[in-house]
Amino acid sequence: MANTSTAPAPGAHAAPGTGRPRPAAPRALLLAQAGNAVGDGAFYVSSALYFTGIVGLSAAQVGAGLAVAWAVGSPAGVPLGTLADRRGPRGVSVLLALVTAAAVASFLLIGSFSAFLAAATLYASAQSGLAAARQALLAGLVAPADRTAVLARLQAVLNGGLAVGAALGGIALHAGTRGAYLAVFALDTGGFLLCALLLARLPAPAPAPASAVAAAGGGSGTAVLRDRPYVVLALLNALMLLRLPVLSLALPLWIVQRTAAPGWTVSALFVLNTVAVTLFQVRAARSVTDLDTAARAVRGAGAIALAACAVFAATALPGLGAGTAVAVLALGAALLVVAEMRHSAGSWQLGLGLAPADRIGQYQGFYGAGVPVARTLGPLVVTTLLIGAGPAGWLVLGGVFVLAATATGPVARWAARTR
Repeated sequence: MANTSTAPAPGAHAAPGTGRPRPAAPRALLLAQAGNAVGDGAFYVSSALYFTGIVGLSAAQVGAGLAVAWAVGSPAGVPLGTLADRRGPRGVSVLLALVTAAAVASFLLIGSFSAFLAAATLYASAQSGLAAARQALLAGLVAPADRTAVLARLQAVLNGGLAVGAALGGIALHAGTRGAYLAVFALDTGGFLLCALLLARLPAPAPAPASAVAAAGGGSGTAVLRDRPYVVLALLNALMLLRLPVLSLALPLWIVQRTAAPGWTVSALFVLNTVAVTLFQVRAARSVTDLDTAARAVRGAGAIALAACAVFAATALPGLGAGTAVAVLALGAALLVVAEMRHSAGSWQLGLGLAPADRIGQYQGFYGAGVPVARTLGPLVVTTLLIGAGPAGWLVLGGVFVLAATATGPVARWAARTR
């Protein structure tokens, strides 16, 4: 079972008469997340057109370069997370935030595909390592019973910040000038510099003893690969994360090619998802406090995701008018965002609760690789399955969600027995 003690973690400052950490650490983490999210939101919506319209790369070069960059950068989270365990998560988090800022700024200097590939690989590697190190830092400063709630607030801030950033990026897209793109990259760079500053002001949790890490194989960054139940759990989580390209890629293509809904429905569903997570993620995570409730949350998320897929499949029925199609799509999107919030809450609790205390950075580097993997390989899977197979493909995808979610509970119990 997960440790649900309310005692403060090493390095945390306890509020008088409570055992819980002062709110300063979560508040600093939230501010750092907000700064990153606004900058990243602007960067995400405008960077592709900067690389093609200003730098002069082709769309194929940008796509291939990003795929290679994340293929290299995703595994880098494991050794960089191990570094956070060995040297302390605060210092490594600050360093990687600075490296990420430098990587974003370097995009303004590129003029060739090779330079783009090098900058993108540095960016992806630093981002993967930063995510792992920040998780380890959070685990060192926030009591186990409070971590899922704090992560839920971070996710809500992330979505709100991305929405604001996307609006700012839209202004840059409208202008279409090098100066406008320069402002976007400066904003994202500033967000990571702010992140480094805020993280540097936090207390420093003690790093894991080198002897303990080395004895467990953590010094080489391979201990997690020998933890079979945790590896299986991470794979199941990656399957659940196939929901990511559903909203960003599969649904837009599906709406345009297979339904009578107007094109603006794509934007409306994205706004629905972002607003819902911003407003309700914290509430959705309140019931997740240990491994059992986390497994139930993931299992429920799988069933709801199947229902969402069935609703999306129904939008291809002949004779469905535009208004009805929009309403059905909205219902499916609402179900999908509920599944997302429940899965996120359960996944956070499982990923952190089952990671050994002296190797949280390494384990989170491995567990967190599911996100870039889903974003890199997921588009190929979901477009082949959904656009190629039609309504039946939605049901197959829903079945994958249910199977992965149902298997998560037994695998989590297997992992708990081996801790």
